[in-house]
Amino acid sequence: MSFPANRLSLQATLALAAGAFSLLVLTGVAVAADLTIRMAVERSVYEASQRAATDWIASMTDARPSPPVTTSDVDLLQLVDSSGNVVAASRAAAGLPRLSLYWPSSDNRIEHRRACSPSGCLMFTAVRPSPQEEQVLWGGESHVVYAGQEQPAILGTYRLELYLALAVLTASTLAMGAAWALLGLALRPVEAMRRRMAEVTVTDLSMRVPVPPGRDAVARLAHTVNDTLARLESTVDQQRRFSSMVSHELRTPLTGVRTELEEALMYRDVDPHESIGRALTALDRCHGIVEEMLILARVRTAPRRHERVNLTELARDEVAARKAPIRIHAEEDVMVYGNAVQLREVLLNLLVNAERHADSLVEVSVTRAEEQAIVTVLDDGPGIAETERERVFQPFVRLDDARRRDPQGSGLGLAISRAIAESHDGSLTIGDSPRGALFILRIPLANAL
Repeated sequence: MSFPANRLSLQATLALAAGAFSLLVLTGVAVAADLTIRMAVERSVYEASQRAATDWIASMTDARPSPPVTTSDVDLLQLVDSSGNVVAASRAAAGLPRLSLYWPSSDNRIEHRRACSPSGCLMFTAVRPSPQEEQVLWGGESHVVYAGQEQPAILGTYRLELYLALAVLTASTLAMGAAWALLGLALRPVEAMRRRMAEVTVTDLSMRVPVPPGRDAVARLAHTVNDTLARLESTVDQQRRFSSMVSHELRTPLTGVRTELEEALMYRDVDPHESIGRALTALDRCHGIVEEMLILARVRTAPRRHERVNLTELARDEVAARKAPIRIHAEEDVMVYGNAVQLREVLLNLLVNAERHADSLVEVSVTRAEEQAIVTVLDDGPGIAETERERVFQPFVRLDDARRRDPQGSGLGLAISRAIAESHDGSLTIGDSPRGALFILRIPLANAL
């Protein structure tokens, strides 16, 4: 059965993970501590028993030494001869049978042993005196000294393990609680962002999420969310303005279509062919506006599919296709990465616009500068006022001179051209010139990408 992690919050999941990790680590630490403590206690007992046995042997001066005086926990001492008889013993071991039947060999005279019975366990050290000591004291007869004590409770029970387990569980619980609290503090800005995002609606995109101090991941997330909201607000505003302008631009020709058709139905003296012809003209204008709207939408939303484009050849081809006198100066093989169809559309829009406003001449140049391809289109017409130079790139914006020279224009050509330039990581602006309008198209060179 899988753990339902998807039902838990991020805070709970991470807190449980922290608790599980601390439990795993502390369990390993507790096991190591248990083994270390047990070994240390055991080593201490055997060292004390060995010391007590060797000190008693060193104090012996005759075959039947006096009982030893015990000053530590090692209170059970016996001297046993080769026949198994207890020759001497400490007060606590007096009257007891020999502590063990084990007899150390001559090669290994000191042995640590543990003997258990129903009444408990005994930890002792069996020490066999050296041959010289046996010769002096007992005429060479083998003797053994047993020194021991009852096994400490910490080694005979699971009390140590119980204490360690309680400590591990307590520490793991505290670690999980601390992780829960710290995660709550860390996720508090995220929760604040979530609440603010829940308040954002399509009718009001001006709200922004609170940005916590610092430069951590949460602060960067807040900045990213606010940047996304700003872009979304700008896009929605553009869409609203665009929809409003579209409805305004389409209303006039559609009203004309309706008027012509109603006149043809209501008045018998009106030539229906003329009315239908004028209605078709108005519908052609609607069709042109819709087509250019679709082009603008595709430029803004379609994925990029760029290839190497020779901007010099593209400009020369478009200039050659025009009937008006156009002077061109182009450096050879100015290469860019882009969509050839879209770039051709930009050049066509700029040339048509220049022809519309020129008095006698249009000049085109294609050059390189600062790792950019620069295309300029200059006419010798009345020019564009500096205050209007950004406004003409807005959809459906047409200046009075443009409406007079081309009443049927849609006002989308320059907006489409700028959108194409920006989709190529470039720009389309209007520069200063002594006379006429100077349009400047900049696109990164192919070798600069």
